[in-house]
Amino acid sequence: MEHKIHTIDAKDEILGRLASRVATLLSGKHKPDFVRYKDMGDTVVIENVNQVKISGKKIAKKQYYHHTGYIGKLKAKPLKILLKENPAEVLKKAVWGMLPKNKLRAKMIKRLKFK
Repeated sequence: MEHKIHTIDAKDEILGRLASRVATLLSGKHKPDFVRYKDMGDTVVIENVNQVKISGKKIAKKQYYHHTGYIGKLKAKPLKILLKENPAEVLKKAVWGMLPKNKLRAKMIKRLKFK
């Protein structure tokens, strides 16, 4: 099975709508012979990821959390700061949440590339 390469320009695209489109391409749902238990998706290359738009008040209110593994060490990073540091990570986290929660998810997210 061969994976096609889709190039998407993220300029002036809304983050959630773009992530939804990318997740569909990565999982292979756009193909007529789609089955959930096979890795049939394509490779997606995103350009101009730093020019993606965020709708609503998410830029001020949204937080990304991770736990260090130590007691009481839940860390939070606001979306505004994460967008400045690494805008590709914001899109990657949005797509990660939209991919199916199974063993293929890690394989699918590896085919997401940024320019």
